[in-house]
Amino acid sequence: MAELQFDFRQLSIAERDRRWKALRELMARDGIDAIVAPPNNGNSTDWQADARYLSACGGGADASIGVVFPLLGDVTVVATSAIRWGSAVQEWVTDVREADRFYGKVMAERLVELGANSKRVGIAGLSGGTRTPEGTIWHGHYTAIAEALPDAEIVNATDILQEVRTVKSQEEIGVLQESLDIVEAAYDAEIAAAARPGARDYEVWAAAMNAIFSRGSELSVHFNWIANQTPHRTMTRPQQRVLVDGDIILNELEASIMGYRAQQVRPVAVRSCPQLYVDMLSYHREVYERLLEFMKPGVTLADVVHKTRDLGKEQAPTSGPLAGAGARMVCHGRGLGDDVPLATNEEAVKRYGTWQFPENGVFIIKPNVFVDRVNLGWGDSCRITANGAVRMGNGEAAMIIAK
Repeated sequence: MAELQFDFRQLSIAERDRRWKALRELMARDGIDAIVAPPNNGNSTDWQADARYLSACGGGADASIGVVFPLLGDVTVVATSAIRWGSAVQEWVTDVREADRFYGKVMAERLVELGANSKRVGIAGLSGGTRTPEGTIWHGHYTAIAEALPDAEIVNATDILQEVRTVKSQEEIGVLQESLDIVEAAYDAEIAAAARPGARDYEVWAAAMNAIFSRGSELSVHFNWIANQTPHRTMTRPQQRVLVDGDIILNELEASIMGYRAQQVRPVAVRSCPQLYVDMLSYHREVYERLLEFMKPGVTLADVVHKTRDLGKEQAPTSGPLAGAGARMVCHGRGLGDDVPLATNEEAVKRYGTWQFPENGVFIIKPNVFVDRVNLGWGDSCRITANGAVRMGNGEAAMIIAK
């Protein structure tokens, strides 16, 4: 095997063999002869996670990578400027082909080579992703494959990739831990910047982003952000306004190590904070600690949703500003994007209600607590163990006041 020429991080060959074996076992179970993981670097590269998971190719905001993964035979990577993904960069895949932007054509040619016409071909991202019910494969890519293999049975392979990706190896968990350590450094930088009188919202955001990227994170990363006196939900970017005393910054921060993105949600108050927000996060902590104890392997998402509501009622004060407060579950998988389950609204919970949390799955667990019209969340990336969910971060589960 050729020696790598460029110093990019990569996972081990043992990790490659583990996941290739696991996926091929599921393909044999479901009678799938080949899987296509098409290129689509949208949504902070979430929609290309399957291709990177199978190939170790990708990284960078504009790196479009497609993969043909057969039950038997060599795995093929399809890319534009394919030299960027060959043996000088990674050791996982030796068959790297130039697409010259005609990804569907080249993936179809590889499927024909494999004799996939008249066989069962799965497309990851055909439909039913966590945030992509209409799928992620482009029309032109699908058309090129369908026309080249008129007798093939084309099926959806989204779920089978999620099945193999959900349980994390120790190597993956270690990378997610590195990501989370960077996220905590970003919050430290955010707190320091928010304490400075006259700081603009985008300057505080930039301090957090600098902490992330100066410590080795890749682009792209997801973030949501809002700073306001009474924030209700995050927005897609920071504002130009100067932050004032009592502003609350709500955000979701991630760092990307080889595409693996842990996440935290930790509200930050600018120099002072209404007592209601402090009390709400104290209430949140009581709910959160008991919720993590409950989240053991085999527990369903519906169980966790109901438990969160019950804990919210049990822990809510009977008098004072928090009387009648409640809690609502929010969570999703962490890894190379948003793994299952996605619990952000009632429809999503219906979809994944019977899904069971596995041991060594990693999830951002970030329930909201609410009273009247005030809604506040806090969350950490957590690993599921036999004794419950274990936080991977060290930040205090409390309102942070930047002073």
